[in-house]
This record gives sequence, C-alpha cells and structure tokens, in this order.
Amino acid sequence: MLHPFFAYIARMKYIGRWGLMRNTVPENIQEHSHMVAVLAHALAVIRREEFGGTVDPGRVAAVALYHDAAEIFTGDLPTPVKYANSSIQTAYKAVEADAAGRLAAMLPQTLRPAFSTLLEETDPEVLALVKAADKLSAHLKCLEELKAGNREFQSAAQQTLEALKRYQLPELDYFLEQFLPAFSLTLDELQG
Repeated sequence: MLHPFFAYIARMKYIGRWGLMRNTVPENIQEHSHMVAVLAHALAVIRREEFGGTVDPGRVAAVALYHDAAEIFTGDLPTPVKYANSSIQTAYKAVEADAAGRLAAMLPQTLRPAFSTLLEETDPEVLALVKAADKLSAHLKCLEELKAGNREFQSAAQQTLEALKRYQLPELDYFLEQFLPAFSLTLDELQG
C-alpha cells in the first residue's frame, strides 16, 4: 500500500505565504514551519530554564514543525480573510481539521497516533508556545522585509509586535528583550 504522507509534507515548499503582499524574499510554509519550530523550541527552553516550566521543548518543536501542514490542501489563507469574522474562522478551523485528518490517514495505521497528535495538538501549554512562535515568525518576516526597504510590511510589523506584547508570556517577553534587537542588525553589525 502506498503511504504518501511524507511526499505531501515535502510539498510544503510549494505553498507560498503572504499572498496579498509584495515580498522581496518569498516565503513558503516549509521555511516558515522550520522557523516556527526553532522559535517554539527556544520559547520552551526559556520557559524551562528561566521560569521553572516543565513543558518538553522537543514536543513543542515537533508540533511547530507540523502546525501548518494542513495548508498543503488548503493553501495559506491570508490573515485578513481568515479572521474576517467568527463564521469564516470557525469554518476554516473545520477545513484545517479535515485536512489534518486526511494527512494522518496517509500513514500506516501504527504511525497514525504519533502524527495525529502533532497535527492536532490539544495541550494548551504547547499550543500557546507554538502560537506565540508563529506570530513571532511573522514579525521577523516583517522586519526582514522592512530591512530590505519594503514598506509594504510596515503596518504588519506594528500589528504583529502589538500582538506579541498582548500574549503576556514571560518567555516571549524575554525573547523580545534579549534576542529581537539582533534581527534588525546587518551581518557586519552582528559580527561586531
């Protein structure tokens, strides 16, 4: 029997993000998911090491790697559309859940439970960190575009930063204070 799960996952590189905006550097959901996993892992480590949390950073990173996998079937719906109203948001969540189920069904029966929990995580602590990392990744993309002189992302950069501050997660605040400023530096400035 053919199991195309990973072949579909590999196609994440073909799904573009920021479809309504002019990009100087295009981003796809595979690249985005990698960065979200790096950031989510970092937030989980910061929570554990700086604030006494017990969440598993590896689990958080794995969930983040698959957080947009459903978009293989749905595409990346622009944020203004996805959150236009509660009816659209509810319907889109149902479409994403169906897509996640379709993906999981592409695995051998013995592997489905392990990947289903990654595709449809229910732990609120893990989900909060992945959601924060997702928004942080979007903000970093905005900063990258602004550094390249693309003012198209100016409003999005402000909106994502305000959203990050509203999370009220100490590990996120720590990241914003300790690490975010470096993202605005040039390579020469980073090398000091």
